[in-house]
Amino acid sequence: MIERAHLKIIQALADNGTLTEAANALFLTQPALSHQIRYLEKKLGVALWQREGRQLRLTQGGELLLQTARQLLPVLEKTEQTLQAYGEGRQGMLRIGVECHPCHEWLKGILANFLVALPDMDVDIVNKFQFSGLEGLLNHHVDLLVTPDVVRNKAVIYEPLFDYELVLLVPDDHSLSVNESIFAEDLINETLLTFPVPHDRLDIFTQFLLPALISPKTKGIASLDIMVQMVALKRGVTVLPSWLANEYCQQLPVTTVSLGKHGLQKTLFAAMRESNMAINYLQTFITLGKQAV
Repeated sequence: MIERAHLKIIQALADNGTLTEAANALFLTQPALSHQIRYLEKKLGVALWQREGRQLRLTQGGELLLQTARQLLPVLEKTEQTLQAYGEGRQGMLRIGVECHPCHEWLKGILANFLVALPDMDVDIVNKFQFSGLEGLLNHHVDLLVTPDVVRNKAVIYEPLFDYELVLLVPDDHSLSVNESIFAEDLINETLLTFPVPHDRLDIFTQFLLPALISPKTKGIASLDIMVQMVALKRGVTVLPSWLANEYCQQLPVTTVSLGKHGLQKTLFAAMRESNMAINYLQTFITLGKQAV
């Protein structure tokens, strides 16, 4: 069987021209190199080189082996470097599951910094696990899950990224805009614009409206930008994270109101399998994520 050491020998012979110089390049003694060449020729059953004075000339068999060495050695070296980078967490594919629509906007803010910090990394945003991301994480379809909801599982670690408040977004001249906060009853006659997901997956229902037995008219809109435009055009109200709502308040005639006396407080988490906690690129993502808001 041809081994990597054999390929390095034939390449050293071709590159250096003499047995002495080839031995020096390989950090071998000349007798040791001669022994290895004879062993290889005997093993393959073909002469690989011929002497011409002090120079070496590769035979047809030697030329074939050299061609193979030229092709394979760089590939092997690159593979070793890549595997080392994998092991050190500097290279690979980070598959991120996103479990809330506004999280996409937050994610855009850190991806550039992440890819600059780790230029050999690739990122894949896995949207199909929206609102069922824990299953995707446990089944190894994603490596990291961005979520505001903690579902306890001994195999999963939830790393808090930052705290935020869910706020009501209304037009500047809306009757509720003068309030610092509202009660659930204040929304009974409003059209609540939401993302097209089941209400039991939305905090505005589970933590604010349903406990008060309030069920306003709702309208599902898939596009965040269109949803906020609809609010500005007085076609309804919506609920967004404060960090995102404040950005729209600077662009459009809309304002925010707290939900309840103490506000609806949330935390965004990065969830990952416990077995992956020490991976460098995951820790880099978390560090950057904590700095992004």
